[in-house]
Amino acid sequence: MNRKVVSSFLIGFVVVAVGACTEARTTSDAPTSTDQKAQTPIAQSTEPAKTDAQSDTRAKQLDADIRAKEQRNNVMGNPPSRNDNDLASEVRSKLEANIPSGNLTVSSKDAVVTVSGTVSNLEQLTKIQKLAMEIKGVKSVTIKAVVATKSN
Repeated sequence: MNRKVVSSFLIGFVVVAVGACTEARTTSDAPTSTDQKAQTPIAQSTEPAKTDAQSDTRAKQLDADIRAKEQRNNVMGNPPSRNDNDLASEVRSKLEANIPSGNLTVSSKDAVVTVSGTVSNLEQLTKIQKLAMEIKGVKSVTIKAVVATKSN
């Protein structure tokens, strides 16, 4: 019985936390929408996100967040269609942990995830599709992100 109370509390907390997230961006300089044209990231703005994302504590936190959402969906009967905000948030977390120097924005509509913004190199750009598809419930991924050009 105690376990049910704890589970209910955790589910409620996650729902409130996810509901508070209206933008799924990897950095504050990432585009505010997936329709916005990508800008070249400024090294000073991506470095704190990169340092944070590469820390063991943050990586564990991102993985734990994704696992908690997956567990919540399993407890709730794993509905056939997942909440688009959850999908966008989970994909953003996955990208943030694996492409920490990117300025990416993620949105989802009907489980079709759109990722826009900029990444540092072609290798990172090619990772986006695979990483996003690792999130349970994502049907397809549209990539509007581009490789950033170096400023003179």
